[in-house]
Amino acid sequence: MIQKPTPTIEDYLGVIYTLDRDGEKVIGARLAELLDVSPPTVTVTLKRMLRDNWISIDKSKHIHLTSSGSEAAQSVIRRHMLTEWLLSRVLDIPWSELHSEADKLEHSISKDVEDRLAATFEDPSACPHGNPMPGQESISNNWQALTSFLKGETCIIKRIHEWLEDEPETMRFLEINLVLPGNTAKIQEVLSFNKTIQIKIKEKLVTIGFEIADKIYAEGK
Repeated sequence: MIQKPTPTIEDYLGVIYTLDRDGEKVIGARLAELLDVSPPTVTVTLKRMLRDNWISIDKSKHIHLTSSGSEAAQSVIRRHMLTEWLLSRVLDIPWSELHSEADKLEHSISKDVEDRLAATFEDPSACPHGNPMPGQESISNNWQALTSFLKGETCIIKRIHEWLEDEPETMRFLEINLVLPGNTAKIQEVLSFNKTIQIKIKEKLVTIGFEIADKIYAEGK
């Protein structure tokens, strides 16, 4: 019988998968930062994950998912994203709150419910924030960070990176200012001296710092 990871292990697996997807080296310190836990806690958890064959660790101390770890990671990410669609379309939960609410439910969803959700929402290729479903990463191949666009250019907001989803105040700011997937934005200013970009969405002017804008992806129009 295939062992099911605990909710804590699933959280680690999801973060490791996302880091690896983005081409970032996965190390303990980065996990501690993203999961908001102490380095000793990460060390203990990684030892359990290594023991149970969810991960491997190479000589450079970089962490890699095993085949079973990758499968489990993709499952929890899919469940999370499908739960976001359920909360959005059925319960009308605000866009900025979907991630935090889905976090509370994702671990208890069975494979059968996961499949039913996927069928109900016509097997979406991305979550409500535009992040690709596992296996659908190619949809974002032509999307670029907002900071890569020049003054005067127009683009369509496509994706808000997962790391921003963990920042409630940032997500509320983006929602209030209409920085949402599907909306068209025109670049008004790109100010390198104070690291901000100003965009216009539906007659609304929004100023965003480069650090956040780097995690917002768009497609040229």
